[in-house]
Amino acid sequence: MVARAAFAEGSGVMARRTEKRVLTAARPDRVVPRDVPPVPDVDRSRADEASVTYSAYRTDLSNRRTGLSEHRTDLSEFRTDLSSDRTDMSMRRTGMSFQRTRMSAERTLMSIMRTALSLIGFGFTIFQVFSKLLHLPDIQLGANAPRNFGVAMVALGLLMLTLGIVYHLNFMKGLRHERNQMIQEGLLHGQSAYPVSLTLITAGLLWMLGLLAIVSMVFDVAPFG
Repeated sequence: MVARAAFAEGSGVMARRTEKRVLTAARPDRVVPRDVPPVPDVDRSRADEASVTYSAYRTDLSNRRTGLSEHRTDLSEFRTDLSSDRTDMSMRRTGMSFQRTRMSAERTLMSIMRTALSLIGFGFTIFQVFSKLLHLPDIQLGANAPRNFGVAMVALGLLMLTLGIVYHLNFMKGLRHERNQMIQEGLLHGQSAYPVSLTLITAGLLWMLGLLAIVSMVFDVAPFG
């Protein structure tokens, strides 16, 4: 009877603990420590009565240990939930790191574009200015000097821009591959997609503009001739 009652009590405790875990994910309540009951004083001359009393005492201690074990289990599950939340936050931080790395690559390409634009603009300006000065009688310049210098500056800007575009494409390709691999391995959410790079499109347009400037200077044709 005692064992059956203890089993019924333990089943009720397990059911209440499961229901509590489903309803709330809050931290388990702190267990108030209780004093261990003293060993019962029994009449040793009555063996049957003493055995029943000691059995009930052991059952009470077992129930106490079961309650503490269940509380430790609740705490362990609570720590597991916290670890899952921390893992989710880490995955989101990793995704944001990929976005920051992508934006850093965009800023690097924009810096290369500014330098290339300066070289292209400076070379074309030199060509235009000194080409007009060739018609003045007091200026002694070679006939092809402005064109050669301007073409060299524009070509240097185009070369720098080409290397910057190739480096950006290779870097972004490796970054996308690593990101997709981490998504497949479940290490990254991957909810935020990579947008189309407007910086790369602008760099391509600038490259075409520089190429047109070289063609215009060499062959003296429109649109810049």
